[in-house]
Amino acid sequence: MGVTDPAGPVMDRDEVDRALARLGAEHEAIETSLLALQDHAGRRLLEGAELTGVTKERWAATEASITLLWAYFDAYTDALRSAREIRSRRRWSSREDLVELTELLRGESVTVAGSTMATANAPTLLSAPGKLSRQYSLAALVDLMNELYASSLDMVVAADAVWSALPARIDLLAAELQRTRTLAHSVGVRPGEHPSGDDLERITRTLSTLREQVISDPLAYWIPAQGSSAPGGGRPDTTVYDREARALEEVRREIDAVLTVRQDAEQRLVKLRDVLSRADRTLAEARNARGEVLAKIAATEVPVVSGPPTALQEQLATAAEYRRHAQWHRLSPLLESLEQKAEDELLRARESLTAVTAPLAVRAELRGRLDAYKAKVARLGHAEDPFLIERYDAARRMLWSAPCDLRVAEQAVLRYQQAAAEVLGAPRVPPQDRRGETS
Repeated sequence: MGVTDPAGPVMDRDEVDRALARLGAEHEAIETSLLALQDHAGRRLLEGAELTGVTKERWAATEASITLLWAYFDAYTDALRSAREIRSRRRWSSREDLVELTELLRGESVTVAGSTMATANAPTLLSAPGKLSRQYSLAALVDLMNELYASSLDMVVAADAVWSALPARIDLLAAELQRTRTLAHSVGVRPGEHPSGDDLERITRTLSTLREQVISDPLAYWIPAQGSSAPGGGRPDTTVYDREARALEEVRREIDAVLTVRQDAEQRLVKLRDVLSRADRTLAEARNARGEVLAKIAATEVPVVSGPPTALQEQLATAAEYRRHAQWHRLSPLLESLEQKAEDELLRARESLTAVTAPLAVRAELRGRLDAYKAKVARLGHAEDPFLIERYDAARRMLWSAPCDLRVAEQAVLRYQQAAAEVLGAPRVPPQDRRGETS
């Protein structure tokens, strides 16, 4: 038995009883916690798992801590039992009993064998190398047990949290991956033939590796909470899982696009043929119009009209071949490209027709303007004005002759407009002959 701490007086009976009640409550709480840790699902999984990496290292230390915890608890239990036996000797404890109880309850009276600590090899081991045993007070022993319990529970809870979260999610994603692979195969999306097929293979390998690593080394996928001292504070690291889930979703969208192509491929091919046919007809119309313009319009530049694009027709034939052989994964991007090119080709054909027929449009506009002014002049009673008739006939001959010089014709129309404006702006007088006599 050690010497009583000189800093503290001998406890009286009431102090002893209160200390025994407090220590008994602490003993019950510690025992409950240790039994809960012993029965924890995470601890049982750790005991039976083939661990690797950081989890293997930390579990070895945690097992040692749990072993030491029970050794400390047994020593604590023995010391408490001894104190209770001394207190129960007599109703009114003697001075000698109180001195012994004070030493047990306050002094470093608990002996933990060095062999137990060496076997445990716990990280909190404070005994000097080669020392056979160490003395602790009950309060110090409680503090050590709390420290060991918190670190052990933290490791067990973290591993269990990762195992509870990630493997199940990986399995669900793997099941979705298998369904996607089956669907992809049905539409020709296979590894080596389509990028999405290669992506599915890579996702499969990554998920398989991830699951193996999570099972064997869960703590490698645990992110501790910053500033948290509570056991198990943190969250599973789902970075790799989330990345592969996003990649699978992208592949799924690509396959949905391929499925859509399979459903409406014929309709889209018919529409493509129609657009290209309209483009060809428009180009043919432009070529005919160019011949007409060259024959009817003089002194103007008429753009050359290109022929139909043979490359698009060849690609359209390739698309039809893909459809016949159910190569949907190849048809999908080709159709998207062809649809845009066909619309561009139709637009180009229309622009070509507009550019070629521009001189005819100018001539038609000049004709319309000339006739409009003639109608206005007639409505206002100047239809028989010889000067206007002369100007009108000159302009009309230019506009209705072939080839028509648009620049000269436009000047003639402008002269008629000016003459009409002058006549319409002056008071009406009867037409006169060359001698000035009224007709």
